[in-house]
Amino acid sequence: MSTLVIGARGSVGRHVVDQLLAAGESVRASVRDLASADLPAEVSVVVADLTRPDTLKAALDGVRKVFLYAPVGGTGAFIGAAREADLERIVLLSSGSVLLPYAAGNAIAEEHRSVERALDGSGLPWTPIRPLVLANNALNWAHSIRTEGIVRLVHPEAVMAPIHERDIAAVAVAALVGEAGEEAGALLTGSELLSQRRQVELIGAAIDKNLQIEELSESAARDRFGQFEKPYIVDAILEFIKAAANGGSPATGTVEQVLRRPAVPFAQWAREHAADFR
Repeated sequence: MSTLVIGARGSVGRHVVDQLLAAGESVRASVRDLASADLPAEVSVVVADLTRPDTLKAALDGVRKVFLYAPVGGTGAFIGAAREADLERIVLLSSGSVLLPYAAGNAIAEEHRSVERALDGSGLPWTPIRPLVLANNALNWAHSIRTEGIVRLVHPEAVMAPIHERDIAAVAVAALVGEAGEEAGALLTGSELLSQRRQVELIGAAIDKNLQIEELSESAARDRFGQFEKPYIVDAILEFIKAAANGGSPATGTVEQVLRRPAVPFAQWAREHAADFR
């Protein structure tokens, strides 16, 4: 019986695929376009789309476990198909923001809460994986680093604990194969608290380049982020950064509790992704 990885081409999903294969698991991956799959030969690839319920039955045929990255609009269709498939385990990539008291009403947190509520009321066996700040969020700085050597930040001293996407996948895989208990659903953070400024310094060290920081006002940041995101998403992002600047950062150590090893440091993440910033 296979494990279906939904979102297999994503930054976390691809690591889930690789780590399941390394653990000797049979893996099926869903994609929207077979031509763009680019997955290992031993992976069974199916076309499936959470917003197209007619594609889900075949994708779940013979599957016992699912790694799920679910857009809000596709949750209901997935739940219906999953009930028919009689799954043993679903591991949902959610967000640590759902656990933060100060994120009540935050649009990003509420989107993830809505997916969790739907699964919670479904009767299906599921486990949430809740990373708070992904290290690869720093890839949003890559273009300005490559072209100008500058990173534009609002609240550069805001402190957070970015987590490597490989560690998120490792927690998900531990949950999928039954090697993680309830602690897998705890708030997942990286190994150390770092300011945004310090993250930029570590990226600079990884590429041997002296990077400059240009501090943005919240108004300027809103205008800048608004070029790429909807206004309610911009508001949610700024709420998180402001909270991190005001001492709202969580403790570290949660990855170690699940994996029994230290989380990958941000400096190592920066070295592994150096080519993205050069």
